Amino acid sequence: MALSKWRGDFGQWEKSPGNPVSDVDIAVDRMLHEELRKLDPEAGWLSEERADNAERLMHSRVWVVDPIDGTRDFVRGRRGWAISVALVEAGRVIVGVLDAPARNEHWRAMLGEGAYRNDLPLQAGATQSLSGARVPADHLPKADGDLVAVDKPNSIALRIGMVGADEADLLATLRWGYEWDIAAAALIASEAGAKVSDARGAPLRFNSTRGEAFGVLATAPGIHAAAVERLAERAKVAALR
Repeated sequence: MALSKWRGDFGQWEKSPGNPVSDVDIAVDRMLHEELRKLDPEAGWLSEERADNAERLMHSRVWVVDPIDGTRDFVRGRRGWAISVALVEAGRVIVGVLDAPARNEHWRAMLGEGAYRNDLPLQAGATQSLSGARVPADHLPKADGDLVAVDKPNSIALRIGMVGADEADLLATLRWGYEWDIAAAALIASEAGAKVSDARGAPLRFNSTRGEAFGVLATAPGIHAAAVERLAERAKVAALR
């Protein structure tokens, strides 16, 4: 559905400055809500394009969905967007799917059963040195001049997936963000052997009261502790904003 509209004619507007949305986001959300609820009618719902309802907190399982993650790339005709679907149970993601049809990519993982892209198993990198780590970024701050910038899709889910696919070694955000952006990708990366946490290095827990987490840090397993240490002061300052 999304691919048929991509680079085509569709309505778009901004929910807030710099935060685009399109007719396609809304249509995909509507379709996923209908179809996923058929698969598990007992599960609650949390998605970017639907008003949140505290009722989801009463459910043991919850669908966590971003109908188009990376809408900015979608509306500009770029390939760096994906549909993100996760099923959360008791605070943990048990199923995660990313569909990136413009890139001919289908990512998936089940808790304890590994992660795959287009049926090929994923394995995170084995780097042990933070210096030289690959980071999906347009540019890097001076303090991180020893890191290496690589291609950055707009979708944060795809950037997290890159760590699991050994196409990047480090992805970090230092701000409050929504669970629907990261839930599916967090499982995919961790099932591929990456280390995934919040910005402070603490475990992620999903279906929280606000549906948010303070940042995300996905790394090759050998550099997670060093990344937490490097970002600690920045994360402390960011948390106070």
